[in-house]
Amino acid sequence: MRIFVDADACPVIGIIERLAKKYDVPVTLLCDTNHVLVSDYSEVNVIGAGADAVDYALIGLCSKGDIVVSQDYGVAAMALGKGAYAIHQSGKWYTNENIDQMLMERHLAKKARRATKKNHLKGPRKRSAQDDERFAESFEKMIRKVQEN
Repeated sequence: MRIFVDADACPVIGIIERLAKKYDVPVTLLCDTNHVLVSDYSEVNVIGAGADAVDYALIGLCSKGDIVVSQDYGVAAMALGKGAYAIHQSGKWYTNENIDQMLMERHLAKKARRATKKNHLKGPRKRSAQDDERFAESFEKMIRKVQEN
């Protein structure tokens, strides 16, 4: 098992690395050339700029039994298709049972934004300590589940 992180603007890298160390799981952080990441634990792969370049690189690297951390539903769907596990930075697990609904909701929201010409909606609320705790608990549970299988 390996952990792959869509690390562009990912707020939980520290939590991921702390838990990966605890369970002795290697981590690869993938980011584009617009982000500078340095890590004492993880391998950092800087991918050339380009729409979805990081996403495709991540999917090319992951395989069955790996864990993918991404807020992108499309990346999660491709990871699940390869037999990997996928988790959102909120701690929500992407599963074969919920991914279709999530992709449909994303599509409908994008369609609604186009119809109203409001392409820039208010962003997510500020991340809290409870959000980090929720992610850590969920992520650790996923690591343990994958190690059991």
